[in-house]
Parts: sequence; structure tokens; C-alpha cells
Amino acid sequence: MFFIFIYNPSPTILPHLNTPIAMIKTGKTPITLMTYAAIMSISLIVNLPGLAVTPMLGTLSKIFPDTSQLEKQLLTVLPNLLIIPFILFSGKLSLSKHKISIVVSGLILFAACSVWYMFATSMTQLIIISCLLGCGAGLLIPFSTGLIADTFSGKYRMSQMGLQSGISNSALVVATFVVGWLSSGNWHLPFVVYLVCLIPLALTWWLRTIPKNDTSSQASTTQQVAQATPSAPAHDGFYVGKIVSLFAVYFFITFASISISYYCPFLVEKEHWSDSITGTVTAIYFLFILIPGYALPFILKYLKGYTFFWGAVTMLIGLALFAFVPGDATMCVGAALAGFGYGLGQPLLYDKASLAVSSENKATMALALVLSANYSAIVLSPFIIDGLRSLLHAGHVKTFAFIVCFVLLIGYTVITYLFRKKFAFSISKSYYQS
Repeated sequence: MFFIFIYNPSPTILPHLNTPIAMIKTGKTPITLMTYAAIMSISLIVNLPGLAVTPMLGTLSKIFPDTSQLEKQLLTVLPNLLIIPFILFSGKLSLSKHKISIVVSGLILFAACSVWYMFATSMTQLIIISCLLGCGAGLLIPFSTGLIADTFSGKYRMSQMGLQSGISNSALVVATFVVGWLSSGNWHLPFVVYLVCLIPLALTWWLRTIPKNDTSSQASTTQQVAQATPSAPAHDGFYVGKIVSLFAVYFFITFASISISYYCPFLVEKEHWSDSITGTVTAIYFLFILIPGYALPFILKYLKGYTFFWGAVTMLIGLALFAFVPGDATMCVGAALAGFGYGLGQPLLYDKASLAVSSENKATMALALVLSANYSAIVLSPFIIDGLRSLLHAGHVKTFAFIVCFVLLIGYTVITYLFRKKFAFSISKSYYQS
């Protein structure tokens, strides 16, 4: 019912969800409210893989006494690693005419794993289930944004990309609290959060009502793409240089901000602070990631062509607080600033990825390529940071990870300012002009 009150507060549409009064403007052919809900509901689960496992990492030795360190590492690393090739595989499959079937298959696999978790009795089973869950999530992730790119255009697409980001991160925040609450009981209970996949699974029928793109909408999109990438040669329907630049930007902002989630617990441990600080800082970080998604059109009206620059500045200040003045209050403020800056760039990159193609049907594949940057950064971040720590013999520096990210963010901030009119960092005037 949430979407009803956003788009049409009239209670008279409640019994008639597919009537014209409930149609949603898309910049193309309007869609029904239920079709819209079906598209956006996929975003509820894309950020959840690995979440329910995290609270029990510290107690795995008690749950499974024979667990080795290698098995613990496989449980956390392998599922995220498998998401990457399945994102790319899903993007490739999206070029076919069976998009909805792929979404349904991914949801069924995700649901099956959610139920299987409840009956897991060994560490090996947990690893296998988590890997399969990662595969299912990998199939779904490109379509959480790809279906939006297919259905919406222009400022409508930009606005919906923001909402998609807000919904996926909201689901993560709510699920984090639920997992924390359930983890004090039976160790199987946290896996209940994955059953939220039943919501989009129940709504998949309405995905079949997504209208086929008409000639006028395709022409409009092609013209918009041409304006966004006037001098870039297309290769097999993709503007390769544009996609590479978006991949690099997304990889970097994820790498810089995820250091909070990875290294705050180690800093708290070394400083002998209360463990509750870690949970508070992490919750604030994820909470502020979701805010820009819901307020993106409003934010763009004020920041305009400097949106990426100011997003970089807020991340820079946030990491500076972690690097140089860590403390209870400063880390909370730093997490809020870093999360806001990251959340501001995320939906804009999604929108740009849908424009980095010369053929509209390649949008989901382009999104898959860019989305893989996020998971690549999550997997590689600790290896990069720890490699630099060893190379620079900086094992004694407690805030080393945050200092590295702060230094790199200085360069990134300068780049966003100097290249603010280039494709990766530019903002179309149509997005903030009425």
C-alpha cells in the first residue's frame, strides 16, 4: 500500500489496482500500480545475501566445533565471489526474450535456499547454501535496475533509480535489525529474513504486463543516449569507454566507503571500546546510504552539475573523521557523511549505465557490467588494504585503512570537480529543471 500513497492518495483506487486511475507515468507507456510494485519489489532482496550469516561468524566455533579457519573464510568470501559471474551471466541472458523467466528462476532458487537454511546441520551445508543463494541473487541483481531502465526514461528513470536504491538499502537496514534481534535465539532464526523473497515471487505475474517498448520511446531513448555520448564509438551496442569509466567510479566509491563496515570492528577492538559502537556506526552508515535515493530529485535541484563533487566531499570528510579523530561521536558522524556520499552516487551511476548503450535492449547487460563493480570492490577491498599495509609496513597504524581511503578520496574529489562535465560525473539539466 506504500506505493499507493506516494503516487495517488485517493483510497478509491484500492479495489481497482489495474484501472487507469492507478497508472504510473514512466516517460514511455504508463504502467499499472501492481506492475510497478512487482518491478520495485525485486529490490527488497538484492542487498541481503550474507546478512544472516554475519552475526554468527564470531560463534561458529561453538556452533560447529570442528570448523576450520578456511571454512569460515569460504563462508564469507565464496558467495560474494560467485555473485559476480552470475551478475554477468544474467546480463548476458537479458539479451534474450525470456527476462521474466530468468527473474522467476532466480527468485525460486533464492526461496529454496531460504528454506534449506532452516534445516542446515553442518558448516559444509551452510557454505553450499550460501553459494547457491549468491547465484540466485546474481541472477536477480541486474534486473532490479534493468527492468526500471526498460520501463522508464529520462527524469522518470532517474527518479526510480533513486527509489530502487532507497528500497534496497531500506530493506538492508530493517533486515539488519531483525537479524540482530533473532540471532539471540536459535541460530537458524536469522535466516528467516531471506523469506522476504516470497513478496516479489508472488508479484511476478504482473511483470508480464510490462509494456513492450514502442517505436517512439525507442527513438527518444536512442536520441537521449546519443546526446549523452556524442563522440563515443559504439562497439556491439555498448559505449565501452563509458561503461569502463562507470565501473571504475562505482568500484572506487564502494572500496572507499566499505572500509567502514570492514575495519571499524578492528579499530573498536584495538581501542578497547564497547562492541555496541560497531553496531551503531554500521547501522548509521547503511541508514544514510538510503536517504539520497528517496530524495534524489530534490537533491539534484540544489547540487545540479556538482552533485558528484559534493558527494565526494561528504565521503572525504566522513573518512577523515575515522582516519584522524576516531571516537564514539566522530565515527557516527563520519559514517553518516560517508554513507550519504556513497548513496548519492549509487543511483546516478545506475541511471548512467542505462545510457551507455546505443541499443535500448542492451541496457540490462550494461547495468550488469557496472553492478559487478560493487561486488568486485567488496571482495577485493580487504586484500588491497592488507596488501598495502604489508607493503608499507604499517601494521602499527590503527586507522591505516581509513587513511588510505582518505588519501585516495582527495584525488577522487579533485577528479569529480575537474571532469564534472564529462559523462561519468555530469548531470543532465532535464533532471533538475522543471
